[in-house]
Amino acid sequence: MPDLLLELFSEEIPARMQARAADDLRKMVTDRLVAAGLVYEGAKAFATPRRLALTVHGVPVQQPDLKEERKGPKVGAPEQAIAGFLRAVGLASIDQAKVQADKKGDFYIAVTEKKGRPAIDVIAEIVPEVVRAFPWPKSMRWGAASAKPGALNWVRPLHSIIATFGPETEDPEIVRFDVDGVAVGNETRGHRFMAPGAFTVKRFDDYVEKLHAAKVVLDPQRRADIILADAKNLAFAQGYELVEDEGLLAEVSGLVEWPVVLMGSFDQAFLAIPDEVIRATIRANQKCFVLRDPQTAKLVNKFILIANIEATDHGAAIVAGNERVIRARLSDAKFFYETDLKTRLEERLPKFSQIVFHEKLGTQAERIDRIVALAGQLAPLVGADVAKAERAAQLCKADLLTEVVGEFPELQGLMGRYYAEAQNEDEAVAHACEDHYKPKGPDDLVPADPVSVAVALADKIDTLVGFWAIDEKPTGSKDPYALRRAALGVIRIVLDNALRLRLLEIAATHFGVMAGLVPAIHALSESKKDVDARDKRGHDGASGDLLSFFADRLKVQLREHGARHDLVDAVFALEGQDDLLMIVRRVEALGKFLDTDDGKNLLAGVKRASNILGIEEKKDKRSYSGAPDAALLVEPEEKALASAIAAAKAEANAAVAKEDFAAAMSVLAKLRPAVDAFFDKVKVNADDKAVRENRLKLLNEIREATRAVADFSRIEG
Repeated sequence: MPDLLLELFSEEIPARMQARAADDLRKMVTDRLVAAGLVYEGAKAFATPRRLALTVHGVPVQQPDLKEERKGPKVGAPEQAIAGFLRAVGLASIDQAKVQADKKGDFYIAVTEKKGRPAIDVIAEIVPEVVRAFPWPKSMRWGAASAKPGALNWVRPLHSIIATFGPETEDPEIVRFDVDGVAVGNETRGHRFMAPGAFTVKRFDDYVEKLHAAKVVLDPQRRADIILADAKNLAFAQGYELVEDEGLLAEVSGLVEWPVVLMGSFDQAFLAIPDEVIRATIRANQKCFVLRDPQTAKLVNKFILIANIEATDHGAAIVAGNERVIRARLSDAKFFYETDLKTRLEERLPKFSQIVFHEKLGTQAERIDRIVALAGQLAPLVGADVAKAERAAQLCKADLLTEVVGEFPELQGLMGRYYAEAQNEDEAVAHACEDHYKPKGPDDLVPADPVSVAVALADKIDTLVGFWAIDEKPTGSKDPYALRRAALGVIRIVLDNALRLRLLEIAATHFGVMAGLVPAIHALSESKKDVDARDKRGHDGASGDLLSFFADRLKVQLREHGARHDLVDAVFALEGQDDLLMIVRRVEALGKFLDTDDGKNLLAGVKRASNILGIEEKKDKRSYSGAPDAALLVEPEEKALASAIAAAKAEANAAVAKEDFAAAMSVLAKLRPAVDAFFDKVKVNADDKAVRENRLKLLNEIREATRAVADFSRIEG
């Protein structure tokens, strides 16, 4: 079957856009092929700094023929209706239609056949559509045609298009179409400097081979592999080790078509700057990699750069140019760092009173005060020294006002640790300045030192409570204040450090702190009494709402580890469940229990009881809570069930009090025979009204007994 080769050759494609553009090209073309009935075997797209390319394998030569049936009027319908039907379907006579019977009578059916078109003609329509509709984040118009309505927009001037179609065994045809006067054919160009001449290509293999001969590596992953291997080898040959950087590797592989790895150096004196500042400076300004000593893991005064040309001087001029720029940028970084060291962190804090954190949540200074207070409250709960936690909370944001963080925001926190160490702060305080932002994502480390834990939790809980207090919650996919990340951070810190915290109590207390802040910012005219009354009403509900948000985030976290979301719901549904560590342990025990036959059968019995109760309570418009009357227990099975429930409730509650959830599950499993026997032998809706009511109360007791561990009604299955 034939293959399609497509190349869109332009002046430039920015590296940050290449991967998305290649994927968009593949999807847009193949979606249209499938919609046109041309189901292909495989497709792959590529990008370089000057071209997007696509190969689609196994495209049919022609669209399939289509047969369409269209229902018309009923047999015997008025002539006017039949004439309209014939015009609509293109038939000359009603005799050309067939008659089909259904339950409403006999109807005319028009059957039309549409001959499939050659695939090359369909492609000639598809590609111009894709080019004109291409979703570049930024695009431009150029040349004389740019003034005309409907002029082509592209990321940079589009110079040529290759479009060939045909089987591997034959020379392919050029797909003929027009896109705003841009030439369409089978001709492309090689490397901008080393092989700028034009050449023709046929199919994809021929295209890749000729590009390589013209100093262009088409596949971005291949370019990345070349860069990484050559950089590691060059570093190893000099006795160094490459500091790998996946993000930078992806970026530089999009900047070159023919990667050439070179090594440069900078003055030894710059190594007095923290390694992270050197790396950020060299990475941000010159897109270069840094090297380290494999013995000490400290940076050395060398760097790796990626050129796009095999220079006649073996890259000497390119290296020298990069060295000049890096020397200047490192001089700036050294000046920033040394200037920062002249001012203690606490001396920077007054400036925060002029910086607004959020218009409804006050200044950064007010936020820091809240974090200090909350860190002090949390410190005893996580085993941290209160004074150290409060000191770290006071200093943790100060590096935001330093020169280095102003230049490299990604170093916030880390520079706080360096500056804290330089002014001889306690080690735990210094590390908390860095660690309080963690974890920043699912792959980031979680703080472990108690002082860092206290400040990290305080920072995240203040953020969550604050934005909940002003009703700025995440909606749908929108989360401008990264509140989901903050909640997941709290969850990971609590679980990884096995912390026992009552989140509802902590949140409610901090809502109280917010209550005094929000009215002041809004300059509300209402009386203090009214404000207090309104805030008290809102805080309990808001705290519970925030707890539900934590429940949703916990589901996400546990689902990644194989836990079921409904089990999290079942545990969170119990009143007062805000100890995340205990919730997770309950969920784990519940999951193991429900995997057993006893667990599955007990769940079925509890859900049966809950369903009957729900129906009867709705019908009777009342609840059947309360203890059943022992005198009204008639059948042996209901007496046995009542006795089993009483024993199980006492034992299960005792086990839960000891936080032995596995034991509590084992106790509940003992209910299974009594529950099964009850449903087999006892009629719940007895004729005697009092007996019926008593038996419904007994069913409620089944439900209540299992609530010692979880709300079984929330469990699926």
